[in-house]
Amino acid sequence: MRVLVTGGAGFIGSNFVRFVLGVRADWRIVNYDALTYAGNLENLRDVEGDPRYEFVRADVCDAEAAARAVEGCVAVVHFAAESHVDRSIMDSAPFVRTNVVGTQVMLDAARRAGVRRFVHVSTDEVYGSLPLERAEERFTERSPLAPTSPYAASKAASDLMALAAHRTHGQDVIVTRCSNNFGAYQFPEKVIPLFTCNLLGGQRVPLYGDGRNVRDWIHVEDHCEALAAVLEGGRAGEVYNIGADNERSNLELTRALLAIVGKGEEMIERVADRPGHDLRYALDARKIREELGWEATRSAWPSALEHTVAWYREHAGWVERVRSGAYRAYYERQYGER
Repeated sequence: MRVLVTGGAGFIGSNFVRFVLGVRADWRIVNYDALTYAGNLENLRDVEGDPRYEFVRADVCDAEAAARAVEGCVAVVHFAAESHVDRSIMDSAPFVRTNVVGTQVMLDAARRAGVRRFVHVSTDEVYGSLPLERAEERFTERSPLAPTSPYAASKAASDLMALAAHRTHGQDVIVTRCSNNFGAYQFPEKVIPLFTCNLLGGQRVPLYGDGRNVRDWIHVEDHCEALAAVLEGGRAGEVYNIGADNERSNLELTRALLAIVGKGEEMIERVADRPGHDLRYALDARKIREELGWEATRSAWPSALEHTVAWYREHAGWVERVRSGAYRAYYERQYGER
């Protein structure tokens, strides 16, 4: 089975490529990535020699490139997105372009090429925020969309584009909405790698506000396994929540990281809260468990968090190249500047 993976050089995409090549011997992967600031081919250096793997450097908004890339593919797994909330607050235009227009371009290309299935990878942030005081509440797939950041709004729009393609054109489209991911190869602007790398380097960590904001944390390999299950067995036109029932406040997360690296709370730097900071995300993932038999098995704390910290400690060279921008030289030599 030949599968096009957009954004396959990013954090979740690269983990997905590596995961499926390891567990699906009959899959061939075309990695379609523009290699913007968070796309890093070093993330996949270990699979470059695999004859089942191919890389195409292209933008999801490039209709001609998309049309060429989907030829011969039976499925598309669409990760490519601008994804950092803080960046979307500073400038939302790239989020609308990549997340909304790029999704429309890829959907059109897949439909015209007769691609059998399109999995659109989205986020729990499209649902908005839950109250802290009602801990029993969870977002279900039927919860209304109420995004509060430009990033989340762009993802909600892309979800609706994907579901409209199913309703209007009969495309076999599935939308997945996952909770916060952590694990290896995550770009160190996100909280776990940022805090981990800061602490390992003796720097303080910037904690937003009072640290009470809650997120459901899932290990990236659990997410990848869930996506493979959806791709192979999910129902067309459906939405599947993917979560690990692993809710932690940002303060709990920070304290857990401090304990792992042997640091005290003097390493916490309280900073002004993010504008419009959602209080709590929590997903009801019963649907994917009951329909597809999937559930998270790699996300339990503290062991999963300890293994993640150990990865960043052991890959200090990767961290340094990413933080300095030197990683870009690796693929500029091969593919040229854009």
